[in-house]
Amino acid sequence: MEPIRVGLVADPASPTAVARRMTDLAPPLAAAADSWIIELVSEPFTLGSEDVDVALERLRAHAEQNGWDLVIGVTELPLRDDDGRYLLAAIDPRRQSAVLSLPALGGFRVQSRARHAVRGLVDGMAEPASPEEQRLPLPRLSARGRVLLGRVLANRPWLLAAGLKSALVAALATGAVATIEPTVWSLASSLSGWRLVAATVASIAIIIAWIVIDGRLWDRPDDDSLQARERSRLYNNSTLLTLTIGIIICYLALYVVNLAWALFVLDTAVMSESLGRTVEVGDLFVLTWFVASAATLGGALGTGLESDDAIRAATYSKREEERRARLADERA
Repeated sequence: MEPIRVGLVADPASPTAVARRMTDLAPPLAAAADSWIIELVSEPFTLGSEDVDVALERLRAHAEQNGWDLVIGVTELPLRDDDGRYLLAAIDPRRQSAVLSLPALGGFRVQSRARHAVRGLVDGMAEPASPEEQRLPLPRLSARGRVLLGRVLANRPWLLAAGLKSALVAALATGAVATIEPTVWSLASSLSGWRLVAATVASIAIIIAWIVIDGRLWDRPDDDSLQARERSRLYNNSTLLTLTIGIIICYLALYVVNLAWALFVLDTAVMSESLGRTVEVGDLFVLTWFVASAATLGGALGTGLESDDAIRAATYSKREEERRARLADERA
């Protein structure tokens, strides 16, 4: 029996990493373990505004070019049916092609879920129950949240600070200077708890708004259709959630760094003399809280030194970054 040649076409970056770990997939039956030959090609095959049929047609062209019997595309962009429902995958037995959306897997245990899904897709095309195209929708109640979570985790919000180096340097410099400034000591000691909380929320909100505006990250619908508005809503929500998680992580990191700096350079006796009251070690934690908020605003100024490309690269996954860059070029 001739082995089945299966092609995996994966979007660059994360989808390619996921697909690379699936080149050893074998059929469910151990007796036929050598009947699949899986080859991987890393190449973008989807655009944000394309429908599923276009993606399947491009995948079929890849299969004919490479001599594959079956082809499966792995993308980190969401797929939607004609009625607007989010899809996990789509299969066309006649074209021997299928496409899998990684965000529809929900963001957790993506690798194991993707392996299970790809094995099922290959089985479904190798022995199709029907020649008609099949689309696998997500449950309506959880679909939006599942895809949103998958997109946010694909954007890697924990790497945001590392991508915005100018903002990070500005925030650290602001915090270092503010920590040793007597006026800041006085301000921090005079603020009540709710004002410190308000300063924290305001500083995080301001830098998120600044990054969205300065980096032109707000997505606009291509037209007035309900589907276009829903797509933009998904993209914008994932942007805001990605930035919120990333900035909160940055804020906590700034707090830890500034606290270490304050404990190292500040003398409570000198601070007590300057403020005219007894300063204890606990007051340094309050000072650091206030300084972290000020440093976060300093980071907002630092993002102004970053290019739009650098902001998109820090905020989005590789595929979404390319999509945003294309849209920005079209608008320009």
